[in-house]
Amino acid sequence: MAQAKQDMGTGSIKKLMLQLMIPAVVAQVVNLLYNIVDRIYIGHIAGIGAAALTGVGLFTPILMLLNAFAMLVGAGGAPRTAIALGQGDRQQAEKIVSNSFTVLMFFAVVLTIGFYAGAPVLLRLFGASDATLPYALSYSRIYIAGSVFVLVVLGMNPFITTQGFAKTSMLTTVIGAVINIILDPILIFGFGLGVRGAAIATVLSQAVGAAWIIRFLTGKKTILRLRRDYLRPEKQIILPVLALGISSFVMLSTESLLSISFSSSLARYGGDVAVGAMTVITSASQLCTLPIQGICQGGQPVMSFNFGAGKKARVKEAFRFQLTLCGSYTCLFWLLMMLFPGAVAGIFTSDTALIQYTTWAMRIYMAGIFAWASRSPASKALWRWGRLRSACCWPACARSFC
Repeated sequence: MAQAKQDMGTGSIKKLMLQLMIPAVVAQVVNLLYNIVDRIYIGHIAGIGAAALTGVGLFTPILMLLNAFAMLVGAGGAPRTAIALGQGDRQQAEKIVSNSFTVLMFFAVVLTIGFYAGAPVLLRLFGASDATLPYALSYSRIYIAGSVFVLVVLGMNPFITTQGFAKTSMLTTVIGAVINIILDPILIFGFGLGVRGAAIATVLSQAVGAAWIIRFLTGKKTILRLRRDYLRPEKQIILPVLALGISSFVMLSTESLLSISFSSSLARYGGDVAVGAMTVITSASQLCTLPIQGICQGGQPVMSFNFGAGKKARVKEAFRFQLTLCGSYTCLFWLLMMLFPGAVAGIFTSDTALIQYTTWAMRIYMAGIFAWASRSPASKALWRWGRLRSACCWPACARSFC
């Protein structure tokens, strides 16, 4: 523990951040495979691939909202945990971890019941047609039934990263993604379960990831343990966590609203082909946005620890380095999307009409991807430093202009 403090507070900023960023980026990319692999396999199911892919894509707003609630806790609790560690208050840090887990379980119960019961109405609202609703409903209800595992993985994994165990955090998603990749073809094609097989594979792999996280946080290798004595929620612990996590919640929830707007409008004016194209484009854009989130997550422990220790010069140096990395990666991603949109679309589907529509639309959509190079690191830095109002307004204003 002493060594961890020494490194965070005095070690080379760039070296420290790269050590934490690389596993975090790998974890984000691997985590992305959960949905991308599902969609790749679904999009190539003979006879129904295009309709099934469109149906599964309509589940995206609900998926984003589940992620938003997970990050409300994870993105709010992890920095506060790091700040407490920087101040030398281990008991407070463990209370934050344990209280955050309790809140996640509460969210899991409420969201599972609400989304499961309301799925048919919501999917129709999102633009599901008679042809795509059966596939959307089959996938969503199975996924929603296992949403507790999703919330644990996304909400508690940041507490592992913030202690400096970036490789352990990465293994959480790697193990789950490998299981998902193996199970997908077996259940979708081998057992003939189709869309349901993809959802079952995802839920099972997330369950393994959740079990891995809980075992680590209750084991001997972790610095901060998930303790039964601290599970009872305390207002003075929970409210600051939720206040700090509200920025990430706003970002993801506004993305969900934007996705609903896109899907419903596209269904009305462009039909199922347009909705399917948006599914492919959204999946492709995550190859940019999620690695950027990984870069920001990797920088978070260093920034938060030094902020808690009062070393503002190191915080500023870390932010500048983080912003440079985000900008460089975004430029490279944009260039690839402009040059090879058809090749990217062909990964997800073999339907010619869908590929042609997606190729045209992707170049337009990706023109605005540069905003992520500054929006994500800037907003996350703002909530780390307590500028909650500015952090919330940044993504909300960006979405309003979109």
